[in-house]
Amino acid sequence: MANSKFEYVRSYEVNDACLPNCWIVVRLDGKSFHRFSDVHSFRKPNDERALRLMGRCAMRVMAELSDVVIAYGQSDEFSFVFHRRTAWFGRRASKLMTHTVSLFASSFVFHWLEFFGETVLRFPPTFDARVVLFPTDRCLRDYLSWRQADCHINNLYNTTFWALVQKGGLSPSQAQERLKGTMTGDKNEILFSEFGTNYNKEPEVFRKGTTLIWQKAEKKTVTQLPKTQVSRLDELGSASTYLSKSQKRHRAVVALNVDIIGEDFWQEHQEILAD
Repeated sequence: MANSKFEYVRSYEVNDACLPNCWIVVRLDGKSFHRFSDVHSFRKPNDERALRLMGRCAMRVMAELSDVVIAYGQSDEFSFVFHRRTAWFGRRASKLMTHTVSLFASSFVFHWLEFFGETVLRFPPTFDARVVLFPTDRCLRDYLSWRQADCHINNLYNTTFWALVQKGGLSPSQAQERLKGTMTGDKNEILFSEFGTNYNKEPEVFRKGTTLIWQKAEKKTVTQLPKTQVSRLDELGSASTYLSKSQKRHRAVVALNVDIIGEDFWQEHQEILAD
């Protein structure tokens, strides 16, 4: 940039570089998604199309920003964890946040028809985002555990609420009143005794959310794979990483619907927190 008398205005920019050696989490949330889901006739209590679309957008973010070591999403939110030693964008919080949320939002529109078919997108979705720093591995794990616990609590409530409305004939206000003050066991009992639903057998993507991680795998040439398999690879955002000559090792983003609160997940995937 050429020097000019106006260049002094650059001094007003805030230096918002994240603290060194801290895990950087960018969490985005859908804004006014209750209205968005109503206008676009999302299925209640969970719309698998919407959850798969959210996962697809998150995979695109990870494919673009390879320093994201793990991402976790549920409902209309996703958290992206940048490695504690990342140097992307000079660790500037504003750059990391705006790039992540803009890529996610544009991917939501770009991939909409893949999951919702002929359903017209009536207005653009919007997401807000924030940056949170965690100084230790334990803090980061507790954060992800918090989000998954939130997924369980909200999904159990919503599953019971909509069972009372859709199958029990209650109005939304009556269902809300019925659930006031109930605990986890109470909701499980309502589902099982009144509607024959075993909550523990509900799809794991609803109960546990979606966890995205990198995994190494032997890759074959795309042209050597069946058309259906190539499509699946592209859905995961990894087809573009394949080379024309096979048997080279690459990383690919994979989606898991598993418990990340306990120790088993972290023992199996120690590379996530490794330096």
